[in-house]
Amino acid sequence: MIGSLPPAAVMILGAILVPALRGRLQKAYILALPLVGLAYLISLGEGQFGQVTVFSYDLTLVRIDGLSRLFGYLFHIAALIGLIFAMRAKSSMEHVAALVYAGAAVGAVGAGDLITLFVFWELLAVSSTFLIWARETERSYRAGMRYLIIQVGSGVLLLSGILVHSQATGSVAFEHLGVGTLGTNLIFLAFGIKCAFPLFHNWLTDAYPEATYSGAVFLSAFTTKVAVYALARGFAGTDVLILIGAIMTGFPIFFAVIENDLRRVLGYSMINQIGFMVCGIGIGTELAINGAVAHAFNDVLFKGLLFMSMGAVLYRTGKINGSELGGLYKSMPKTAALCMVGAASISAFPLFSGFVSKSMVMSAALHEGHDWVWLVLLFASAGVFHHAGIKIPFFAFFAHDSGIRVKEAPRSMLVAMSIAAFLCIFNGSFPNVFLYANLPFPVDYIPFTSAHVIAQLQVLFFSALAFVWLNLSGRYPPELRSTNLDVEWVYRRVAPRIVGGVTAMATSARAGVLGVLRGALNGLLTVVQRHAGPGGVMARTWGTGTSVIWVALLLSALLLMYYAR
Repeated sequence: MIGSLPPAAVMILGAILVPALRGRLQKAYILALPLVGLAYLISLGEGQFGQVTVFSYDLTLVRIDGLSRLFGYLFHIAALIGLIFAMRAKSSMEHVAALVYAGAAVGAVGAGDLITLFVFWELLAVSSTFLIWARETERSYRAGMRYLIIQVGSGVLLLSGILVHSQATGSVAFEHLGVGTLGTNLIFLAFGIKCAFPLFHNWLTDAYPEATYSGAVFLSAFTTKVAVYALARGFAGTDVLILIGAIMTGFPIFFAVIENDLRRVLGYSMINQIGFMVCGIGIGTELAINGAVAHAFNDVLFKGLLFMSMGAVLYRTGKINGSELGGLYKSMPKTAALCMVGAASISAFPLFSGFVSKSMVMSAALHEGHDWVWLVLLFASAGVFHHAGIKIPFFAFFAHDSGIRVKEAPRSMLVAMSIAAFLCIFNGSFPNVFLYANLPFPVDYIPFTSAHVIAQLQVLFFSALAFVWLNLSGRYPPELRSTNLDVEWVYRRVAPRIVGGVTAMATSARAGVLGVLRGALNGLLTVVQRHAGPGGVMARTWGTGTSVIWVALLLSALLLMYYAR
């Protein structure tokens, strides 16, 4: 019975008791849940568990194999780090939402069928919304509502695709699907929305920066990575993903450069990094899939580290705009140093985690003859160093002295950031020990060749040189001190105006119709009043003779109608 219980249940069900506990006992209990869940996952080994039949559908609640295993490990580790970082959160609701959210991610990557995936898919959407609302501001409420609508919309598409696909094939197994049918196309679109495909990406850059200082850390770890896993499981080798991924790596760079909110910069950077994973899944070879999965693992760690460092800045200063910060290395030197580890990792410096995974995807692109994709990824590598590797630590800690003097980040936050930093360096320096050993396919790849190292150092050097030149010459694009809109302009500006215009037209038309009806009714009442009122014809007293004449006329009319039949 226990063996059929999904590992996700440990954190999801365990979250129920969190509000009933207090103080150190609550903290110890919260941190124990992901550790117990990880131990349980390891103990299960590979295989399929929890197979049940519901309404004639054969469901597999847990499937652990080469692809899902590493994601399961990753989500438990990310949950532990995030919970340590969030220890100072005052609301138990935030801890409950984080545990349910992490558990739903574990359940989604372990799902052996599409229906089980859908259940956890929707649980991801609902639980993560509370991490945005937990900030308790008007902006966070509105952003959370927009986020929830889009995430639930993804779920509706997924369910529709599942129903159509199961009707056509008679199966709900979550295996390779491929595009080409209505059902699989709907499922593909549902995955794409959660993966922040171009034109569907703004829920990420809109909502993540409005979450609490710790909520953004959890958000950065789970939703998009579950979508990456789902694409790898169902659509590996789909050519269109190569183009989509290439676009994802490129366009966020331009928005991130002019963005002022540093957590929003990290949101664009996240889309950039997911693009590498999507490219790898589209290429579909063993090297490419390994690279996509490895980069997803590393991205959760170094992006989480960057979000934690910015969360610590927000926690201590109450500010997150680059134009309002600067000089914080003087009062938060440890946070600054840990942030630079995350920056080096996302920039793919040799001996840091991004280097050993990003280069796998780029090598796979060259091996398969996608030279143009390799060039786009090379440009994206330079761009991410420019806006995430340099801009984030520079504007937060080393730019003009803002005069802000605060305490160093709390110990719990430093511990969480230190764990993530250690794993970034460990995976980057010794990838074969854990990371490569747990990838879906056997790894025959050596990242530390002279060609890889020299080429990457050249990219980083010239990208840094460009940043310095633009900054010193005054040509670096200034941060806009307002909310930066891209595609979301359609539903945050155009759509409200269209709805407002249509509403105004409908209101005017309604008023016109009511005016016409009111005039007609008044005219009718006037006629009735004239004929049936006190002075009207119908109100007069008629004589007996007149009444006899009218009765005779009516009887004559009836006789004529009778004989005319």
